[in-house]
Amino acid sequence: MIELPEYKTPNARTIAVYVWEKVKDYLTKAGTTIFIASIIIWFLLNFGVHGMVEEVSDSFGAVLGHWMEPLLAPAGLGMWQIGVALISGISAKEVVVSSFCVLFGISNVNSATGMAALTEQFAQAGFGPLNAYCMMIFCLLYIPCAATIGTIRRETRSMKFTLQMMAFQLLAAWTAAVLVYQIGSLLI
Repeated sequence: MIELPEYKTPNARTIAVYVWEKVKDYLTKAGTTIFIASIIIWFLLNFGVHGMVEEVSDSFGAVLGHWMEPLLAPAGLGMWQIGVALISGISAKEVVVSSFCVLFGISNVNSATGMAALTEQFAQAGFGPLNAYCMMIFCLLYIPCAATIGTIRRETRSMKFTLQMMAFQLLAAWTAAVLVYQIGSLLI
């Protein structure tokens, strides 16, 4: 027979210390990565060739978005705003929708009128339900947030593996979105 120690109720102080250590570890490791990614994205969206810009469409981010447009077009995502939103989504996937609000000048997307305005903007650009489905697929599969990328880099201690993982996920996201869009276009 195996003897097990007595079960004891955890001490509140022990739990607090343990939780604090984990939170502090997360804030110092992932928080640093998120902070750096946020600065880079802020710079890309607020500066252009001639310095600080008033319009996002004149920023370095918009230049990258225009560059990404032909790459994303086979997946039904051929708008520079989508490219910019995907770039900003690297800081956190939740930022993609809020980026659309900024790029299309919509004040409150959480309200019914804000969502209707965003839907109208997309409809005017020819962005329909199939495109939205492909956008969801792409967002679901493309590279994880900056904190996760930083954690993968730290855990594997390999920049090569981290970059290969990112390339694989981008390729998988693009392939899945292209397949869905192309097949969906044939069926509609």
